[in-house]
Amino acid sequence: MFLVVKEFNYKFERVKRPKRILVAPLHWGLGHATRCIPLIRELMRIGHEVILASDGGALNLLRKEFPDLTSIELPSYNIEYSKKGSMFKLKLFMNLPHIRKTIGRERKVIKKMVKEGRIDGIISDNRLGVYSKKVPSVFITHQLNVLSGNTSWLSSKAHQKVIRKFDECWVPDIEGPGNLSGKLGHLKKPSFSVKYIGLLSRMKRKELPVVYDILCVLSGPEPQRSMLEDKLVGSLDGTDKKVMLVRGVVEEEFRSETRNNITIVNFLTSEGLEEVINQSELIIARSGYTTIMDLAALDKKAFLIPTPGQYEQEYLAERLRLQRLVPSCKQDEFSIEKLAKVSDYKSLSRYETNFKLHNLFHLFEREREL
Repeated sequence: MFLVVKEFNYKFERVKRPKRILVAPLHWGLGHATRCIPLIRELMRIGHEVILASDGGALNLLRKEFPDLTSIELPSYNIEYSKKGSMFKLKLFMNLPHIRKTIGRERKVIKKMVKEGRIDGIISDNRLGVYSKKVPSVFITHQLNVLSGNTSWLSSKAHQKVIRKFDECWVPDIEGPGNLSGKLGHLKKPSFSVKYIGLLSRMKRKELPVVYDILCVLSGPEPQRSMLEDKLVGSLDGTDKKVMLVRGVVEEEFRSETRNNITIVNFLTSEGLEEVINQSELIIARSGYTTIMDLAALDKKAFLIPTPGQYEQEYLAERLRLQRLVPSCKQDEFSIEKLAKVSDYKSLSRYETNFKLHNLFHLFEREREL
């Protein structure tokens, strides 16, 4: 796979009739929120008013990125992983009643906002109940197929049924060869409107001197996030490598501590994370799709550790490994010695896309139904 990033300079006019667009990412780690950042920036740049909506760390992160924007807290899905990856699907199944209830509560919030004329359009990143038939509604996902082992056909059909409720589905990938999502983001004959909008990343490559040998970027629900943190600190502490570890825990105050050769911070804003990634020789991270898009944008060497039991991350990590692009291993098998494999892989190269995000927003120029 060879993907090249190009900067495209284009002129555009600010919209004549600004709309109020609700942008609502799922809080399942921080990836859904961070990949919405380029869309939010573009909406603002051409004159639309953006309202942020999420919960937990995802909402906290967006509030820190865009402190001047109006934001609302949505009901939480309270997604957690089990300590054993093999139990992930069972735990998710047991949480289905709560998830259905949360979707219903989301629907009530959105219905009220639309009725009061507070929003003219919706961009939902995997929030299943955030849509309306009375305003243009968009669903963002890289999972047109949802992998769940021997029930993948069922989980995929259920997800596609939800997507059909939206006016459009935006897939952050390219449609043809060289795509990153593989079978996750591509259907032979979709039964709904699909637009491939190019890879979404809030990051840009910069030529900066190397400060860190290894940067560990963590995210995702507990307890697996903490389990990986403990594993990495235990493996890297006391080595001759200069390490930074970003815990991915968004809190009110920035916190930093140093343990021997490791600097640990609780979170970084987009600007700060972009800087330290560009200053790092190697990135260790989960194989979440947003992380992979960021690595492609920054042309960085990486080592991936999929979340145990999460089929999507396991598939993406294995796909990149088989393409000889990025090495990976299971969480309980990680050791510092495995990082020697990185030099045998090509790495994710920079990608090329000439997709102009502002063209997507013509959908919202449709007048709101009364």
